[in-house]
Amino acid sequence: MIKNYIIIAWRSLTKNKIFSFINMFGLAIGLACCMLITGYLYQELTYDTYSANAKQLYRVNLGTIGSVGTDTYPMVDIAVGEGMKNAYPEILASTRLNSNMPSFVEYGTRQFKENGLVRVDSNFLQLFSLPLIEGDNKTALVEPNSVVLTKEMAKKYFGDAPAVGKMILIAKQPVKVTGVINKVPDNSHFHADAFISLDTKNRQQTWSNVGFYTYLLLDKNADPKKLEAQFPQLVAKYVVPEIQRDMGVSLAEAQKSVNTFKFSLQPVTDIHLHSHTKYEREANGDINYIYIFGALALFILVLAGINFTNLSTAASAKRSKEVGIRKVLGSLKSSLVGQFLAESIMLTTLAMVFGLILVYLLLPYFNEVAGKNTTMQFYLNYKAIIVELVIALIVGIAAGIYPAFFISSFKILSVLKGNTGTQNSKSLLRSGLIVFQFAISTMFIIGTMIVYQQLHYMQNQKLGYDKEQVLVINDTYALGNNLEPFRNQLLQNKQVVNATISSDVPVRISDGTQIYLKSSTSDASHSEVHSAIYHIDESYLPTMGMKIAAGRNFSPASPGDSSAVIVNETAVKELGIAADPIGKTIVRSGQREFTIVGVVKDFHYSSAKEKIAPLMMLYGHSNGAMMVKVKASDVAGLLSDIKQQWADFHADAPFSYSFLDDQFAQLYVAEARTGKIFTSFAVLAVIIASLGLFGLSAFSIRQRVKEIGIRKVLGASSGNITGMLSAQFLKLVGLSILISVPVTWYAMHKWLQEFAYRVAIHWWVFVVAGAIALMVAFITVSFQSVRAALANPVKSLRSE
Repeated sequence: MIKNYIIIAWRSLTKNKIFSFINMFGLAIGLACCMLITGYLYQELTYDTYSANAKQLYRVNLGTIGSVGTDTYPMVDIAVGEGMKNAYPEILASTRLNSNMPSFVEYGTRQFKENGLVRVDSNFLQLFSLPLIEGDNKTALVEPNSVVLTKEMAKKYFGDAPAVGKMILIAKQPVKVTGVINKVPDNSHFHADAFISLDTKNRQQTWSNVGFYTYLLLDKNADPKKLEAQFPQLVAKYVVPEIQRDMGVSLAEAQKSVNTFKFSLQPVTDIHLHSHTKYEREANGDINYIYIFGALALFILVLAGINFTNLSTAASAKRSKEVGIRKVLGSLKSSLVGQFLAESIMLTTLAMVFGLILVYLLLPYFNEVAGKNTTMQFYLNYKAIIVELVIALIVGIAAGIYPAFFISSFKILSVLKGNTGTQNSKSLLRSGLIVFQFAISTMFIIGTMIVYQQLHYMQNQKLGYDKEQVLVINDTYALGNNLEPFRNQLLQNKQVVNATISSDVPVRISDGTQIYLKSSTSDASHSEVHSAIYHIDESYLPTMGMKIAAGRNFSPASPGDSSAVIVNETAVKELGIAADPIGKTIVRSGQREFTIVGVVKDFHYSSAKEKIAPLMMLYGHSNGAMMVKVKASDVAGLLSDIKQQWADFHADAPFSYSFLDDQFAQLYVAEARTGKIFTSFAVLAVIIASLGLFGLSAFSIRQRVKEIGIRKVLGASSGNITGMLSAQFLKLVGLSILISVPVTWYAMHKWLQEFAYRVAIHWWVFVVAGAIALMVAFITVSFQSVRAALANPVKSLRSE
């Protein structure tokens, strides 16, 4: 019987090739979208699960509670990890990672600038289950000045020769290669090309600052919450004395740190999706996007299933006489249901195969948009194939069960007369499905518009500085004593407006410190504020187009500026001196005092997702980079001239540059990706919904073909008939728009709360989205309506 079902199903599908293809194509699109998003979600949800110790690994975070809230850091001080391990037996091991500045690596005549350099403790690779393919994992990083390279980096310097035992230069310092790993897995919250041994034995073992990503391996039976509850004891023992010493405050004042200095434990597997501090090792994902894209996958699959159901139902009118004849010949309803379900499952299976072909074609584009590198192997391993076949079976049954029972329930006498008798009984369900489809599609359209509005707002809002035509020259430390002559030579070029020597670019995260306002009374209470630190020269503010709100800029003519500071408006507000800040003294860690000589207007020195935080600017070169304000007349020629000047000074590094606006754009890569993904799937959702509407309109018009013929005989024009037929579907789309508006407003309002600076949701967004949905629906329906209105009424009435 099953064989008979398959044969008849195949004949039915091949008999209606165009219809079967349209039905299969719509479902294949939905399945392909679902598979693509599933691959993305799988990668996101499996971050940092590759380690054998993943469930026992925790990162130590630090929270400092200030006057305006809590600042959270994913790093702690140098002694925290080992100190915690020694204090609590449930901590089995600790390890640290310390980021290295980009440096030049040399081997023989080969020299490259490497960005992926980190320093780690000797047990780091073991705790994160990163096995060596050359060398001994247990001893590779024990000795100082040893390094473990990735396979790709080792090949770059040594070709196919063994790497272990070779000596390379990192920032001019000799380092021995003691091991090679394959690579850090893609779904890791950190990545590096070289792991250099971390030696901190000769450094002061402090607790009250930040700088080291620190991880703890807990016993399987340990309760991290109970462990966290004991951390204030460590704060009282180690942090309080340091704060009293470094900040120059009384013991009573320092003891407040027990309540404002909070160590916490974060599961390593939670870092990627649940941690959003500005000092993260790499840009993280967001659990909210997992929910959004998971809903996208589900909705698009449901839309495709609804579309399949509607199209199958629309085709049933052509098979009504077939059903009647089968019943006359003795076919049971169960046999008919089985037959039509077999056709549905066969069609969904073919759609799954076609969907995999679409995945293969779309995967490169999707990887580029989503920033992933999923391969087809993910979809073609045996576990995935089993899941895909099960999904095809479930979707086939779920989408085909209604048409199967619907078609098999036709009454024999009615269908043999050409009437299914179902004009009204099923219309409510089919109309409801169309409303649901277009409600989801309209939500996608509205969501896409708001995402792009927010992205445009962040990229084009007033930043407080001028990012356009600012050339950032990297590695200027390589000029040595020629740095100042190099800048002076640049300033002689007519296309150069100004130049400043500083590596503190507004789009990069800077160093930070705790500061407080010095009071004239020794027993005064100090309100600590965490502040970012920039090191700038007197040309920085004019080069960047920043404005002084009070006081003055730094000046070489003022010798006291070495102990002076310029702060931003947010800093003086949080310190409580906004009314009269000039001349006040602030104290930073180490009891270093600085006199405020100027206040710079607030500017965004990080993403607009974050509020502008306190900032202090200290006078002095930070010679890692130079920012040059240029004119736009002949940028290519200017770059050629600067490159030649660089070469003339015989710098120890090749000329490297970027533009500030390009670096600025990198701050919003995640939002730009979200916008592209939303746009892509919004278009697909509208296409799928349109196919569903096409199916329902075809079904409805086929049911009313004789009515249309009679109306034409009685004098109705083609325009009247087209309007009548289109109106009923446009009403359904209008209802879907009304349903989608409040739901989408709430969802997008919640999403926008993630941004410190955000757009308002305007009414016209909903009007435009509704107009787009209505236009798409009208074009879809009018094709069928016009065709029916222009048909010869004689043909439709011939059987009467």
